[in-house]
Amino acid sequence: MLRYAADIRTLIYMAVTTALLVVQWSRDTFSPVLFIACLFMAVSVAVIAHNHNHLTIWKSKTLNALTDYWLTLFYGFPAFGWIPTHNQNHHKFNNRDGDYTITYRYTENTNLFTLLTYPTVSAFHQQKPIREYLKKQYRINRSRFWFCISEYALLVSFLVTAFVIDWQKALLYIFIPQQVSLFVVLIFNYVQHVHTDEESPFNHSRNIVGPAMNVLLFNNGLHTVHHDNPGLHWSKAPEAHRKIADQIDPRLNERSFWWFMIRVYLLAPFSQKARNSSMRLERMAR
Repeated sequence: MLRYAADIRTLIYMAVTTALLVVQWSRDTFSPVLFIACLFMAVSVAVIAHNHNHLTIWKSKTLNALTDYWLTLFYGFPAFGWIPTHNQNHHKFNNRDGDYTITYRYTENTNLFTLLTYPTVSAFHQQKPIREYLKKQYRINRSRFWFCISEYALLVSFLVTAFVIDWQKALLYIFIPQQVSLFVVLIFNYVQHVHTDEESPFNHSRNIVGPAMNVLLFNNGLHTVHHDNPGLHWSKAPEAHRKIADQIDPRLNERSFWWFMIRVYLLAPFSQKARNSSMRLERMAR
């Protein structure tokens, strides 16, 4: 029933995410270790939601719909939201004018302030294509429209029920992980595109090529090949990346996500060497 056997890992991640909620909710004491694991799994859910909306996990339409609901509960936003904001918009414009997730909307600079405010700014602007998508589905595909609305209804019912039962556990084990999921996936988008050259065939995205991010998060660090072929299954990304790696500017193949974050957003204000250069501005200067 799975399109790719590699998605057994996807199902394990979702099962672990669900189990962590059940275990933490049933405990009388707070476990920092379980909570940290929960936050990591919340980030993985965002990556899974992204992957599933590009290439559905199952061959079965019913199972894919049920997976949409499952993802919605732990992602913290209706899973269909990826389609108008990401599939139909971001991949069409790829950080050019018209992209609602554009990284240089207000400034060409990148610093800790632009990094931390980007998710809120980006999420605000993404509501427009979501509204337009829903209006369109209401006109042309009423059953699809009601399915999207049902994702909202499920999410709201889940949260309200959890908060009524125990607001403290709901806050800690459901709402906060959901917000981390939503926030971090937009941070990933920012890092993957800020100061790249959106007009270049190979330098439009930044890649994290070290094993940690790719092993743990479904090759999410290999972003150039994802934009070149959005329907490519995540398990095929390393092979595709190897074929074009030598054509990508070395500055855009980072070994470590965390070292990039430390260097560019913590050390750069104090060290010229640590500062990141904008390939977009370099192209415009030429």
